[in-house]
Amino acid sequence: MQETFYLWIGVAFVAIILLSIFLIYFPVLLWISARVSGVRISLLQLFLMRIRNVPPHVITRAMIESHKADLQLTRDELEAHYLAGGHVEQVVHALVSASKANIDLPFQMATAIDLAGRDVFQAVQMSVNPKVIDTPPVTAVAKDGIQLIAKARVTVRASIKQLVGGAGEETVLARVGEGIVSSIGSSESHKSVLENPDSISKLVLRKGLDAGTAFEILSIDIADIDIGRNIGAVLQMDQAQADKNIAQAKAEERRAMAVASEQEMKALAQQARAKVIEAEAEVPKAIAEAFRSGNLGIMDYYHLKNIQADTSMRESIAKPLEVKPKNHEKDA
Repeated sequence: MQETFYLWIGVAFVAIILLSIFLIYFPVLLWISARVSGVRISLLQLFLMRIRNVPPHVITRAMIESHKADLQLTRDELEAHYLAGGHVEQVVHALVSASKANIDLPFQMATAIDLAGRDVFQAVQMSVNPKVIDTPPVTAVAKDGIQLIAKARVTVRASIKQLVGGAGEETVLARVGEGIVSSIGSSESHKSVLENPDSISKLVLRKGLDAGTAFEILSIDIADIDIGRNIGAVLQMDQAQADKNIAQAKAEERRAMAVASEQEMKALAQQARAKVIEAEAEVPKAIAEAFRSGNLGIMDYYHLKNIQADTSMRESIAKPLEVKPKNHEKDA
């Protein structure tokens, strides 16, 4: 009797294990849910999904959702997209939302958008409900040299046909920033920009900045404009400082050249003075030699000394007299 009891326990244990394995590979409850929802799928197909490493609940729920939305999607299409690395549930959500919003979105395009790395469901939502993007502060300088810092709000709507291969938000923001800089830079005065900020948005919108992007720009609104530095004055100051430095360098160069020329003249004068002294030193020798040779007599020598004395006297008379201070001025 006891052996029979243990036998039944073993049989029940094995049956539970087999039933668990069966339910793992044959999701009966999921199959029942699909059948109740009107989706025709067999237990064998659910089992084969397990073999192909495809989660049956993902494909089944996607088929139920598409069937309820009256979309003609097949199991093979959904499995192929999952095996390609796509997000089946997001694609089906996007297709249902597009169908309800009367947006033409074929299954092939939706899967291509999803495989391109974009959130196709969010893109459909942006097509229905446009998105507002705040640009970072854009700095530009008007023609009068005043710096302006502008912030803009760009309202965009996703373009379904351009999501594959179209540029993203970063490109839109970069183009809008470029347009703001161009508009402010072409203004004659910063006051005109402050008085009519809508002129910036109108000019930017006319440029068609959304070409080649995944978005359609609906509006560009200037949210704030602040006045920055006076760039023109700063540039003029820098230029004046540079001109001053150049003038100082040239003056220093001229001064150095003048000093060098003066030193050169002094050296030449010293050389000339040395030659004069050398020549004067030869005069007594010449006179002595003239005495020895008999070419110069004593009277001739006295006559020469008289001439030198007269010359010295004339030079002293020709010099201006120095004004000597009076005695009381000295005492003071």
